Amino acid sequence: MMNRIVTKDEWLKERRALLRDEKALTRLKDQLAERRRTLPWVQLEKSYTFNEGNKQVGLADLFEGRSQLIIYHFMFGPDWEQGCPGCTLFADNFNGIIEYLNDRDASMVVVSRAPVSKLEKYKERMGWRFRWVSSQDSDFNFDFHVSFREPGPSQKMFNFRKFDNVELEETHGISVFFRAENDEIFHTYSSYARSVDPLSTNYQLLDLLPKGRGPLASEDLTFRRA
Repeated sequence: MMNRIVTKDEWLKERRALLRDEKALTRLKDQLAERRRTLPWVQLEKSYTFNEGNKQVGLADLFEGRSQLIIYHFMFGPDWEQGCPGCTLFADNFNGIIEYLNDRDASMVVVSRAPVSKLEKYKERMGWRFRWVSSQDSDFNFDFHVSFREPGPSQKMFNFRKFDNVELEETHGISVFFRAENDEIFHTYSSYARSVDPLSTNYQLLDLLPKGRGPLASEDLTFRRA
């Protein structure tokens, strides 16, 4: 694979043109972030419980005393033997960032439908430190459209649209919640599919390379910890 070979001056001219577009994208992203922060909220009327260790915890407990909560919906079905490779790639970025979120009055928790025993085993294998709870006995994943009760082809709500004849059991995403001083909890934002890509430092760096994201050297992203 080879691109055009040019002089340094020609390269600089094209790089400056690209820089203008990069700056325009940065400004647009700032505008979108502002719109995201001003979205209306929905008060949660249903109580959700999660399995953690040998106990059950409520959604309010996941805030850990803070007012903001980010939940990463990690694809790990109850019958699966290990987590989704793509979610594993994302989760590899979580260890070092949660402390910084805590400093900004935010907690972050990972949620999957697999039983706690499988989550803890996989977490230990991968060397992760973040909080990971199971929603196996809850409607949480179904209500936020990251798990689906009909495993075969059927109509499913995904990424805020209905799709017909989709075969989908689990998907990934992010949901954000706010806890008011009176302990009322509000759903403020959810995001799915490619909009979750910014979570991955890996992807951001790969997008700078001539070959881009390219093919994986191994489909098994856990090979280095096996």
